[in-house]
Amino acid sequence: MSLICPLCHLPLSLVERSWRCDNRHQFDQAKEGYVNLLPVQHKGSREPGDSAEMMQARREFLQAGHYQPLRELVVELLAAQLHPDNTHLLDIGCGEGYYTAAFADRFPHGQVYGLDVAKMAIRLAAKSYRNVLFCVASSQRLPFADASLDGIVRIYAPCNEAELARVIKPGGILLTVTPGPQHLMQFKALIYREVQLHAAEEKNYAGFQQIAQHALQYNMALSGEEAATLLQMTPFAWRAREEVWQGLRQSQHFSCDADFTLTLWQRD
Repeated sequence: MSLICPLCHLPLSLVERSWRCDNRHQFDQAKEGYVNLLPVQHKGSREPGDSAEMMQARREFLQAGHYQPLRELVVELLAAQLHPDNTHLLDIGCGEGYYTAAFADRFPHGQVYGLDVAKMAIRLAAKSYRNVLFCVASSQRLPFADASLDGIVRIYAPCNEAELARVIKPGGILLTVTPGPQHLMQFKALIYREVQLHAAEEKNYAGFQQIAQHALQYNMALSGEEAATLLQMTPFAWRAREEVWQGLRQSQHFSCDADFTLTLWQRD
């Protein structure tokens, strides 16, 4: 098992629904099947992560299938890089598990992990997808042993580049998804006086080589309520005026562009 104790970093073993290390630190497995590996001193706030409203908005939008093309392409790229058997794959910042579940379906003979700092999201994910091992943990301190993972998927999630390099095996894969230049430009036009293209992510992952990059672009035909739900998921939400929200909810149709950049990195 790849999990390690967040307090002393020794390996964790599951014994009678509790994860334990040799130093006798113990983390009980919840009835939903997840484990909380986020010590109080590492939380940073009382309830870190997305709010309940944001989580519900995200789940409704994703379950409607609007980001299904992205999920399908991510699975396709992973399948081309990872062995179908005995793959250990982490979805970092997994939320309620929409993408994680698809990874577990594609690699049924491996072990797929989902990690998020939001306990509410992990509880929801674990109740829905029993074939994934979910944990509440910080992406800044990954509770995984050195060189224990074949791959990590990072879809928008914050990360610690040094931690990614630590836990991914030599030759392993990091797949990142970031906004493309035109992503959700129609929302920007409603909120900002001057609309600017998304800037490319300026990250160079030490210890990794970029091996491929793909662009995914398509138009989404949304109802007004769906558009409001999508806006709730975005960083633009807190800047949207009340009339923007009202206008979206009262509209019959809203056309919006999805634009993603998918980048594959390989561990040296």
